Amino acid sequence: MTSDILLPYIIYVIINFPIFFLTTILAKYLNLLDIPGGRKIHTELVPYTGGIALSICLLLSLPMYPLIPKELSLIISFGFIVSLVGLLDDKLNLGAGNKIVLQIIPILLLLFVDINSMSLNTLGEYGFFNLDLGTFAIPFTLFGVLLLINTFNYFDGLDGSLTSTSLVVLIILFFLSPDENVRLYLLIIISTLIIFLFFNFSIFKLPKMFLGDSGSLTMGFIIAFILIYFANQNIAHPIVLAWSVALFVYEFLSINILRIKNKENLFKGGNDHLHHLLYKHTRSIFLTNFLMALIQIVFFIMGYLTFVFLSPFYSLIFFILFFINFFFIRRAYKYFLSSM
Repeated sequence: MTSDILLPYIIYVIINFPIFFLTTILAKYLNLLDIPGGRKIHTELVPYTGGIALSICLLLSLPMYPLIPKELSLIISFGFIVSLVGLLDDKLNLGAGNKIVLQIIPILLLLFVDINSMSLNTLGEYGFFNLDLGTFAIPFTLFGVLLLINTFNYFDGLDGSLTSTSLVVLIILFFLSPDENVRLYLLIIISTLIIFLFFNFSIFKLPKMFLGDSGSLTMGFIIAFILIYFANQNIAHPIVLAWSVALFVYEFLSINILRIKNKENLFKGGNDHLHHLLYKHTRSIFLTNFLMALIQIVFFIMGYLTFVFLSPFYSLIFFILFFINFFFIRRAYKYFLSSM
């Protein structure tokens, strides 16, 4: 890292701490606090302003690094709007329908500003066929981003669960990209998430805080559009990018299939998420997060190897087969824990 990059980076990392700290103070004045009870395991009032602090920090990074691709800067700018939607939901409990409508607005705005770069145009070439989206590019992009945003929201139920798994995805993307400016962009997001973990786990006695919906929705939005950028810039094949978020996709589909099968409300909160199941078994937040991160790493390695040594087509087939195996193993694991 050259001096013209390193110095702003050090300054950026340093200013992250007071921004996160100040938002915990502001949360107490505005009553932006998560109340313990029900299925929650914390016992004290905790600020849920981690997401809005994350968004502010990322916005401040943009003028420091003008060489970061414009498309990636736009993702962070519109991600701030998503964080405000999440903060409103945390405060007012908007309901699933209203929350989805408000999520659609920044997605469409970003597509309107830069439709060529931010609209997913193809799902890749697979030897026998090409999955070009054509006129379905915009509706598919809208649906796909909404899906991934809410998939990330499913992972935010235990200290560090969403953050640790998101870090794995960002680190994978970091190594996939040969572009130093893109890598710098990803490093900035990675650094901010690590700093958030200091607060989330109260390391060095820092005030505890949660990401909240403002954080989970924002991370889903940012990573979804980074994946689209990578696909459109031919940085990585779409199926490789799909493997980088395989655990998120598999978990989201598994939960909703099981809820439909059991005639349960798809939008209700519950303790049927993977991190809840693993925590029930391990009784360790650290081990639960480690296992989730490890599962995502293993999924990606297996998918990447099939892509490199077989073909994109076989990698796609393996992606489907891995989901089927994941679903049945997860269901059996859930029933096993229920019988304990």
